[in-house]
Amino acid sequence: MTPERYGRLSAVLNKRQPDLTIVLENVFDPHNISAVMRTCDAVGIQDIYILNSKIPPHKKWGAKSSSSAAKWLSIHQFTDAAECFTELKLKYKKIYTTHLSSDAVGLHELNLTEPVALVFGNEHSGVSEEIIDMADGNFIIPQVGIIKSLNISVACAVTLYEAFRQKSIAGHYNQSRFEQEQLAALQKEWGFIDETE
Repeated sequence: MTPERYGRLSAVLNKRQPDLTIVLENVFDPHNISAVMRTCDAVGIQDIYILNSKIPPHKKWGAKSSSSAAKWLSIHQFTDAAECFTELKLKYKKIYTTHLSSDAVGLHELNLTEPVALVFGNEHSGVSEEIIDMADGNFIIPQVGIIKSLNISVACAVTLYEAFRQKSIAGHYNQSRFEQEQLAALQKEWGFIDETE
C-alpha cells in the first residue's frame, strides 16, 4: 500500500460514524440498495443492515449505482426481523422508521447525534407493521408537493445529510469514533499494512 493510499484510507476511517446506521427492510431493487450504500459511504456510515424477511436475500448489488461502495461497508444481512432488532438494540439507543402516521415527527425534530438506526421500507408498501411496532418512533420528511413520498434512495440521502449536518455541528467528524479493536479490525479488512513490521 502506497503512503498516499494509506493516508487516504486512514482519513476515511477517521470520519466513520459507528453510532449511525441504516436498515433496509425488504427493498426489492438492488440498484436502490446500491444507491443507499453510496450515500452511506459519503456521510461516513460503516454498518448497514439489510433485512429480507419476505423476499430472498440479495446475492449482489447494482455495481453502477454503488460505485463499489459495498466493498467499503460492513453489510449485515438478516432474514428474521426479531434477530435483526436484537442486534440493533445492542448498538443503537433509538430505532426510527420512515412512516406516515399520526404520531410521526418531522425529520428535523430527530436527534441524530445519539446512537440511532433509521429504517426504510420497500418500494411498494414501505415499512411493515411488524417493524413499526418494534421501533421507538416514526418520522417523515417534510414535503409540500402532491405526491407524499420519495424514492427510497432519495429519502435515505435526504435523511442522512440531515444526520451529517447535525453530527458535523456536534464535532463528530473531528476525530476517530471507533474503539481501538473496531478500528484494527477494519484496518485489517481494508488491507492496511502494519508499519511496525
